[in-house]
Amino acid sequence: MLANEKAVTEFDQYAPTYAELLADPLRSKFAQDPLHFHRRKWFLIEKLLRRAGINMETQRWLDVGCGRGELLEIGGGKFAQAVGCDPSAGMLSSYSSFKMHEQPSLVDLPFPDRSVDFVTAVCVYHHVHGAARALLTKEIKRVLTPGGLCCVIEHNPWNPATRAIVGRCPVDIDAELSTARRTAMLLRVAGFRALSTDYFLYLPEKVFHKLGFLERMLCRFPFGGQYALLAQSSD
Repeated sequence: MLANEKAVTEFDQYAPTYAELLADPLRSKFAQDPLHFHRRKWFLIEKLLRRAGINMETQRWLDVGCGRGELLEIGGGKFAQAVGCDPSAGMLSSYSSFKMHEQPSLVDLPFPDRSVDFVTAVCVYHHVHGAARALLTKEIKRVLTPGGLCCVIEHNPWNPATRAIVGRCPVDIDAELSTARRTAMLLRVAGFRALSTDYFLYLPEKVFHKLGFLERMLCRFPFGGQYALLAQSSD
């Protein structure tokens, strides 16, 4: 079994106890509410789209590797259409008010050419190995309309806390972390133009609610727990 196929099988097994498998003392100290991380991602995605001058009400959004659909539940209502897909049938078995489709594989998306305006891939690429990363990126570009946007959010390997949490998380046992620079290069080779890179998850949940402006000041420094890379399809 190839590494990418093995990852799908493992996620089917993880699905019933997924939340418990994510539990980590360091992660829990950073945020007690498990949805905090999804909300932080959505908060940043929304900011990036506003900064790019995008009216979400006219956009069709696809969340690749959507898992149980938490991000769709938080932000999907702001779009003209919001759908998700994931290669793990087990992860998709949870209830969601948005349509979520099973991917034939990690690198195949069950959507027609040029059928969506915006694609997110949130903490997906570190589960995709080797040449499969380029294949997935090519698929994302295929389903995007000309000039459509893609946002990749990934763990930042420069952050020691992130590396510690990922290193002992059963769900991330196959993880291969990638720097923002390498991710930008991957997108560029596939025909994307990088627009911005923002680092986030510097502050614990309680501190962020009071001093969130500090994260906005630090977004260009490559030490946050994760990063978000926004890119535009070149045609």
